[in-house]
Amino acid sequence: MTATSIPPTGRVHWLGTGLSTGSGLRIVCDLAERTTVWGRTEAKAVACLERLDLAGRADTRAYTPDALAAEVGAGDLVVSMLPATEHPAVLRVCVDRAAHFASSSYVTPEVAELAREAERAGLIVLTEAGLDPGIDHLLAHHLVELAERATADAGAVSVRFASYCGSFPAVPNDFRYRFSWAPRGVLTALRAPARYVEQGRERTAAQPYRDLREVVLDGERFEVYPNRDSVPFIPTYRFPASWKVDTFIRGTIRLDGWSDAWETVFAALETGSDAQIDRLAGELAERYPTTGDDHDRVVMYVLLEVTTADGGSWSGEYRLDIQGDGRENATPRTVSVTLAAGVADLLAGRIGPGLHQAAADGEAVRRWLDFLARHGITCESRVSTQEPVE
Repeated sequence: MTATSIPPTGRVHWLGTGLSTGSGLRIVCDLAERTTVWGRTEAKAVACLERLDLAGRADTRAYTPDALAAEVGAGDLVVSMLPATEHPAVLRVCVDRAAHFASSSYVTPEVAELAREAERAGLIVLTEAGLDPGIDHLLAHHLVELAERATADAGAVSVRFASYCGSFPAVPNDFRYRFSWAPRGVLTALRAPARYVEQGRERTAAQPYRDLREVVLDGERFEVYPNRDSVPFIPTYRFPASWKVDTFIRGTIRLDGWSDAWETVFAALETGSDAQIDRLAGELAERYPTTGDDHDRVVMYVLLEVTTADGGSWSGEYRLDIQGDGRENATPRTVSVTLAAGVADLLAGRIGPGLHQAAADGEAVRRWLDFLARHGITCESRVSTQEPVE
């Protein structure tokens, strides 16, 4: 049984001042009655505000779980941009102090367990509200809604779904990549197996980067591969029970030539020890440093194809292609502004207690997409229908 929902106070605690903290924090400062930015040190929090032209717009603190627990109040919102491994400790503080929680990271079993406790206490746990996961969820939900409406009379026989997202240099380099987060994290992610559905069967790729395929968008070739476990997102995206899933892949998109440029890295991942991988991460950080003069490019491609019982078909797709500039890179912008859309809904009382993965219902999805568009993040959509052959 869910307790009475605890109304938001309007005070926001933003934890983390790293690469993903972008202009969304500026929006949050406008939305909140009071904002406190917590850094590893108070100096880092102050520097973050100065970087975003927010000096004087928020309080600053040095973060520790105990320091947060001493200051957060019932109904406050804690936004965590810390590494995902630290979220359970942050969420534990939120539950103990009757505060709401939001992040852009994937749900983990520990977070899901704490979210059940939070729901019983009338608290909101908003997750996966960033770029990927985040915007991809919104686009998938919207495509499912459109497909259901378009094929309601004919009935769907089978569906193909693919969602790919990636960040890389706006001006391609020899390495075909730009580190938008810690190199060790990138290498760790590559070593994780991926599960997906293809030709109606669940498949597992032990080395996802070897399971490459090609996508051509507006004449430009990209390399894509599956990432993480796609299968649980079939119910997340609320596919109708009548839909037979032929293909369902969530994955990563890279510049053409990425796999060739990274061959020596792949070989090290397959034969190296953890210590050797640590050294490799350090070497890559030194060899390919991210500087203030570098600009990134984010590309997202989400496709849903439906074959109907009468032999017709419907397909819809979304594309996001956005580049960073001298003011802000695309990755922190898309992550933080999407998170700000969630903060706006939470502070306005439009989200109920319990666990949420971005937004799911049609009205909320459209509201979030409108919010993104108002802040310069727009997705191009294409829909086509093929009538049945007589």
